[in-house]
Amino acid sequence: MKPEWEQAVRRGDVECLGRLLTGGADVDARDRYGQTALMIAAQRGESSVVRFLLENGAALDHTAKYGLSAVMLAVIVGHADIVRALVEAGADLNLRGTGAPGFAGKTALELATARGQADMVAVLRGSS
Repeated sequence: MKPEWEQAVRRGDVECLGRLLTGGADVDARDRYGQTALMIAAQRGESSVVRFLLENGAALDHTAKYGLSAVMLAVIVGHADIVRALVEAGADLNLRGTGAPGFAGKTALELATARGQADMVAVLRGSS
């Protein structure tokens, strides 16, 4: 992932991301930790960046460290609006974390349930 792309994601700068994408940036490029822009934005709570990336074809189900996907990262840090957007976009809710205690073998729903996040549990179960 090029530094200017990653910095724009972290700043929540959708306008800059649009220019970079038009200039040939890879929407699914990975940073040094294996995370895509969608994963970074989901974890940081950058809703406008998440929507922009989804509209521009970002892959929903890439995983990085501990097998965590964008929807799982959003669950872990408590961004319900982003969880909803990723679920509505079709994120794979059957992916399971790996490796680390607390994540290993757990789906996004199981992570939300373990954290007592009723609003996210409802979204992940499809009842909201």
